[in-house]
Amino acid sequence: MIGYARISDGEVTLRSQVDALRAAGCVRVFRDQGVPAFAVERPGLNRALKALRPGDVLVVWRLDRVGSSLGHLIDTVRDLRGAGFEFRSLTDGIDTKSATGRYFLETMNAISDFERRVVAERTRAGLEAARGEGKRLGRYAAACGVSAPTLYRELAKHRAETTPS
Repeated sequence: MIGYARISDGEVTLRSQVDALRAAGCVRVFRDQGVPAFAVERPGLNRALKALRPGDVLVVWRLDRVGSSLGHLIDTVRDLRGAGFEFRSLTDGIDTKSATGRYFLETMNAISDFERRVVAERTRAGLEAARGEGKRLGRYAAACGVSAPTLYRELAKHRAETTPS
């Protein structure tokens, strides 16, 4: 079992997470300190993932240590399982080795998918309503009465025409 512990800037210490992971049987514990969940680069997590061998289990203290969102968590666990690894969260009681753990994650996946679809529908409805009210969408150079890309394209053409060769 490979452990992963992470704390954000505002949290005090990794000690309690590391102790819990070691007590659970993790032979190695990788750490990220002062790294928020939404950070793109998490060196400790990357090292933990590289250390995994088929059949190994990535163990975390709590689900939010791995994913920045429900969708990100689901994708990470799905990728782990696809590569032949398992996943376990100590405080959440989730273990993908068990049927219950896999069921729970699939249920979370369905909820995450539903959430994504609802947000997309709301966004489309909002855009359609704005268009219906005559609002211009996207970047708009109001002083010129054109969109910003059109303005930049025309300025580039003008520069090309007026620049000596």
